[in-house]
Amino acid sequence: MKLLLAALLLQSAYSQEILGPRIRAHVKFLASDLLEGRGVGVRGGDLAAEYLATQLELLGVKPAGENGSYYQRVPLVGVEPLPTASLSGAIQGKLLGFRWLDDFVGMTYQQKENARLEADAVFVGHGISAPEFGWDDYKGIDVTGKIVVLFTGEPPSEDPAFFDGKALTYYGRWTYKYEEATRRGALGCLIIHTEPTASYGWDVVRSSWGREDMQVALANGAPALAFAGWITQQKGDELFASLAHSAADMLRQADTKGFKAVPLPVRLRGSFPAKVRQVETRNVVGIIPSGDSQRAGEAIVYSAHFDHLGIDRIRPADGIYNGAVDNATGCAMVLELARAWQAMDQKPRRAAVFLFVTAEENGLRGSQFYAAHPTAPIRKMLLNLNLDSFYPFGRTTDVVVTGADRTPFWSIVQNVTQRFRMTIQPDPRPEAGSYFRSDHFSFAKVGVPAFSIHMGNRIAGRTEDEGQKLMRGYSSAHYHQPSDEYKPDWDFAGMEEMAKYAFAIGLDVANQ
Repeated sequence: MKLLLAALLLQSAYSQEILGPRIRAHVKFLASDLLEGRGVGVRGGDLAAEYLATQLELLGVKPAGENGSYYQRVPLVGVEPLPTASLSGAIQGKLLGFRWLDDFVGMTYQQKENARLEADAVFVGHGISAPEFGWDDYKGIDVTGKIVVLFTGEPPSEDPAFFDGKALTYYGRWTYKYEEATRRGALGCLIIHTEPTASYGWDVVRSSWGREDMQVALANGAPALAFAGWITQQKGDELFASLAHSAADMLRQADTKGFKAVPLPVRLRGSFPAKVRQVETRNVVGIIPSGDSQRAGEAIVYSAHFDHLGIDRIRPADGIYNGAVDNATGCAMVLELARAWQAMDQKPRRAAVFLFVTAEENGLRGSQFYAAHPTAPIRKMLLNLNLDSFYPFGRTTDVVVTGADRTPFWSIVQNVTQRFRMTIQPDPRPEAGSYFRSDHFSFAKVGVPAFSIHMGNRIAGRTEDEGQKLMRGYSSAHYHQPSDEYKPDWDFAGMEEMAKYAFAIGLDVANQ
């Protein structure tokens, strides 16, 4: 008992190194206009990487990248769709037109400067083939060379044994939809957007898909979609009008067990010009070695993504996507975690890796690359703790740790939460599939226990309704918008507390 008390006192002492004002300073710089939205493979993103590496060096954190540096090269292909992209079709002699950004967005995955398609369309429901759930939207139909039309998300369920109940599985993610369409030999894939199925509005789709995409280079001869895109619900209504149905009607059919794919009486054609360039972006990696030679080959990994959406050149006014909450906050907190870890005279039994990843907004590219090619001099990653997007409204009395219960460290997480006098809030929107949308998922896919830490919505000094309104209001108005900017009146007490919480979990696991 004395040893435990001593350990807790030591932990408390060093967690005091983590201070809100220092988190504020990092956020203010990383979210400044000077960094031009921290786009991947451009000056702003490179400046952010240099800043993070410099801060690690100032703290005395050892480099853990390639060739004795703080950097890991992440080779990608940048594909920027041009506004001259076109999509049209004909339904029973009636022309169907789509306006770029207003009606459709997307890009080619063929990494060509001018990809084209012309093919018949097939509605495949949610585009899911899940034998373990007895579900196959592609059953009985060949979509080779065709354009599949589908909804994101998955069949609704209250049964934990069927698509995990209310929680979204990977089958519901747009990434899976495109992957499965490619495996089936489709030429293109159109997702019909609805806010309930996507969990965000069309403005988010526009801002995310109307810009350069970072893709892993295609191997020679590898199949790829000529176009992977989204269309509005209104255009979905027009597609289904010939069947005397609306998009809402077809979504209900797609949600029904026994759904069968439906060929659509429409032939679509499109031209998708793009700027294609080779991109070398970088992850930033540092390590603080272990204090136990017998555990020197093991480490915990703290991670945060530093990229955001860059600059929207089309916007007439401020087109800089500053990404203050998403995710200058997480980066600033990981830097403070590194400061506190380095301050410990007696280092924990396991090493700590501090990882800042690139190209998260393009589909977790940087974390996927690192998880597959780790550069730190360790044999085993024991746990990944990911920090992504924290709100500036003060402390919360609860925390969201979606996925922590899937790891061997659930009891540690519960214990630390009690010590911080907080409660664990269930995922407030399990249908949004947040577990699959942050960088921890890249580690989980390769077998590393991993989860992300988020604030709950019970803000100290406010009612729960007030807290929900604040956080949901910020997300609704500013998520993936240029208005996600740093403000001098922001309250960083909650980020300080969440960083100390992450520090405590990591320290307990490292000393286990």
